Amino acid sequence: MRVVGLRLEPGQHVPEHRVAIPVALIVIGGSLHFDDGTSSGDVRAGEMLLINPGEKHTYRAEVATSAFLVFAGVPGVRSRPWTLRRR
Repeated sequence: MRVVGLRLEPGQHVPEHRVAIPVALIVIGGSLHFDDGTSSGDVRAGEMLLINPGEKHTYRAEVATSAFLVFAGVPGVRSRPWTLRRR
């Protein structure tokens, strides 16, 4: 597992890309607008977005935003998509 901090200023964006392993994007301040080509929405402080391997996506900040990206896996190793199950 790897955790990376992300800080975007108003108007900054991350170009469309894909990830090789599952990623949890946890916004801790501000808000990110997320778009995966088929759906879009805002992820606000205290919310989490789960991104599965191979999914194209992009995000941008309209306000100063801080987030953590939690990479849950090892590139090249087969991984399962994220699921949220109640037990």
